[in-house]
Amino acid sequence: MSNGLTENQKISLLRLARKVVEAAVRGQAVGVFESEDPVFNEKRGCFVTLHNHGQLRGCIGQFQPSQSLLRTVREMAIAATQDSRFANNPVTPRELEHIDIEISVLSPLEKTDKPLGLELGRHGIYIKKGYRAGCFLPQVATETGWSKEEFLGNCCAGKAGLPYDAWKKSDTEVFLFTANVFGEKDFPQKPDFKNEN
Repeated sequence: MSNGLTENQKISLLRLARKVVEAAVRGQAVGVFESEDPVFNEKRGCFVTLHNHGQLRGCIGQFQPSQSLLRTVREMAIAATQDSRFANNPVTPRELEHIDIEISVLSPLEKTDKPLGLELGRHGIYIKKGYRAGCFLPQVATETGWSKEEFLGNCCAGKAGLPYDAWKKSDTEVFLFTANVFGEKDFPQKPDFKNEN
């Protein structure tokens, strides 16, 4: 399957994520969604990210799902509302109208022996050593303005709990991936996702 999604497919996934996030935050039952669209039934990794006026409020993802993209988006949307980083300050129902949802549909992971061969803004990274692992989505490099070395080093130290330069070591595995990233803000001319039933 290609990494591309049509505009209508992106909107459908965002509407699904919006319904799930709102139900989860309000403590309501979250339905199970099905689709005959073959793209939605592919097993694809994805991340769901929540922002409130640009501030991160949750981001959870899965690289190697055992179920369809549709179900993975559903599960990650629920999980994003329960991000442990915000356990003491979870998303509230009053916040929902200010929450912007972003989805990143991932390509398969590809191991690399040349981490500096990554393209900033195009590649995300997943770094693993033993039981420790961390990742950055491609957009993190764009948002921070980091160099390649900073991108790799901050992933090691800030996400994986490894030494800053662990990515240079032969016993550390570095994987690259790309992501089709889209969010509610990308469709300002469409009906407000927050008012969708």
